[in-house]
Amino acid sequence: MPLTFTLDPAVSPALRDGILDLWADVSNAGGAVGFVPPVGREEIRPELVRHFVQMAEGRTRLLVGHDEDGRVAAAAFLTRNSHRLMTHWVWLYTVMVHPRHQGRGYGRDLLAAAADAARGTEGIGAIRLTCRGGHGLERFYASCGYKEVGRVPDAIRVAPGDDRDEIFMLLPLG
Repeated sequence: MPLTFTLDPAVSPALRDGILDLWADVSNAGGAVGFVPPVGREEIRPELVRHFVQMAEGRTRLLVGHDEDGRVAAAAFLTRNSHRLMTHWVWLYTVMVHPRHQGRGYGRDLLAAAADAARGTEGIGAIRLTCRGGHGLERFYASCGYKEVGRVPDAIRVAPGDDRDEIFMLLPLG
């Protein structure tokens, strides 16, 4: 059964907790979403609060996918670029699908919903994101239409002696 996506949902305690659970579960399963395992909800909470503040300021939009049971199963944040010469594209951050739902095409569905959301935003012509090397994420994003446009070797230190490339990807929306 497909996920149900909502752009700019009302933030409630249930949604907050669902995103915290999702973020922790994805991180602890080895997902490249800003943390390394083991990580708990309380370590993630300050980062989620930062996203919520940006949402309240109108700079960030939340896209959330719920499964057939109403649980948060996927999420991503679209953030407007504040530089006056770069307001024609958005960043896509913290792209997550719960591990129990992986392999069902929900990641592609999430990216398609994010592209639709960006297309529906006046003046936006592209989405940019970065991903951590070493997971094959760049191949996944490329299969969804993104192009690799840059790479910074060893920019992400996962652990001492485990440095990964930061890969820049672009999806033109035109």
